[in-house]
Amino acid sequence: MCDGGNLNGLVQRIYEVATIAACLSESHRTIMRIVPLITALTITGSLYLLVMEREALLAFASTATAEDTPGDAAAVTADATGTEAPPRVAVVAQRTTASEVENTVLLRGRTEAARQVEIRAETGGLIASTPLRRGSHVTAGDPLCVLSPGTRQAALAEAEARLAEAEINFNAAQRLSEGGFASQTRAASARATLQGAQAGVEAATQELNRLTMVAPFDGLLETDTAELGALLQPGGLCATLIQLDPMKLVGFVPETQVDRIEIGTTAGARLSGGRDVLGRVSFLSRSADPATRTFRVEVTVPNADMSIRDGQSADMMISATGDMAHLIPGSALTLNNEGQLGLRLLDDDDIVTFTTVQVIRDTANGVWVGGLPDEATVIVLGQEYVSEGVQVDVTYRGNDAAEGLGQ
Repeated sequence: MCDGGNLNGLVQRIYEVATIAACLSESHRTIMRIVPLITALTITGSLYLLVMEREALLAFASTATAEDTPGDAAAVTADATGTEAPPRVAVVAQRTTASEVENTVLLRGRTEAARQVEIRAETGGLIASTPLRRGSHVTAGDPLCVLSPGTRQAALAEAEARLAEAEINFNAAQRLSEGGFASQTRAASARATLQGAQAGVEAATQELNRLTMVAPFDGLLETDTAELGALLQPGGLCATLIQLDPMKLVGFVPETQVDRIEIGTTAGARLSGGRDVLGRVSFLSRSADPATRTFRVEVTVPNADMSIRDGQSADMMISATGDMAHLIPGSALTLNNEGQLGLRLLDDDDIVTFTTVQVIRDTANGVWVGGLPDEATVIVLGQEYVSEGVQVDVTYRGNDAAEGLGQ
């Protein structure tokens, strides 16, 4: 038999346990509703600190780290201020001073005769002279082609007779006019007739002079003169005459270098046969070729022996205004990260810098470059192992150590 009091106590305890479980369940649901809100607020605050207050947050973290690890900070400071520094890269440098170097403009050109003319007939007729062969040397005034006179001599005689008649008529009319026996109109008509007769004589004389074609200057015949018995019409070719002394060298200079050339400067050329000639600039065009945008330049060279021929190819070298440049070894040239050609230099503290340069001339002793200051310290060995801003251990070329390293 169960005791009624014990049963009531057991029921009471079960009720209390159920009440506590209900309270715990309600508290858990309340907490579960609050947790997402707290999580969202935490994430929002963290993002705000990371984005808006990043510098302050980093400064606070650095301060906290330094305070928490004073021993480590002291060790880092000790390492930074230690007596043994990391080893520097050893390089060899050369001190150089700028000097003026003669410069040249290189052109591809050709030889050209100083003069060349085609001698043509001014009147028509048959050739009555023996032809001269090509290559013959002639002097100014030598006859080249002579035409048969035909009836021109008779025409001249007729013109002279008409002139004599006109002179008689004019003199008679003049005396009569002065004595009052003839009008002034008759005297003027006689004067006009006289002048016409004089013009006819001059025309007939000029026609006879045109029968002989002469050399206008000293030179060489490039073609045979017209053959004996050939018929020449007005404008027909008698011969081609060229003058080879002096000879011209003709080239075309680009617009980027035309300002470096001056009239009268020394120039030379190497002909296609290997012969070297020397002369001076005699002409520089003021107008560019519209197709190539280049300017014609002419160099006059002596050719007394006529050995230089017209139309030969020539490599021309024209002296230009000197530039200030440095002579450095070609191996010292290097490229930066952008692919620019230049040199690595040293300042007074042996810190590396980079400067772009322009190659002016390449010689057996080195390369002449421009773009450097008047005095510079150039790294000639080891420049590929250093970069800008690095301090290096320098040995200057000329010392024993430098010579050993250079080997």
